Amino acid sequence: MATLRLLLVFVALLVFLAQISSDFNIEGEEMPFVSQVVVRGGNRRLMQDIDCGGLCKDRCSLHSRPNVCVRACGTCCVRCKCVPPGTSGNRELCGKCYTDMTTHGNKTKCP
Repeated sequence: MATLRLLLVFVALLVFLAQISSDFNIEGEEMPFVSQVVVRGGNRRLMQDIDCGGLCKDRCSLHSRPNVCVRACGTCCVRCKCVPPGTSGNRELCGKCYTDMTTHGNKTKCP
């Protein structure tokens, strides 16, 4: 009886570990809106920074005032750790931080 119980616990543990390992299988998948991820030195565990300059340059490439757009985008990127995909729209993909940030004139800040 004890052997059967031990066997059941072992099988349950194997099923549990298989489920966890399948959840973390991200090698082939890409994050759709964070294409350039830079990880800082080894002391910062799981602290990831994105390449705000490159992502904002792509985001603002078609803007009528690209320098102003890149400056605002850079500020939002540093604070929110996100830049939406594409040259416009998709702001909701970066969450409340990105969508709710406003200027002193109460206009949306992030492009």
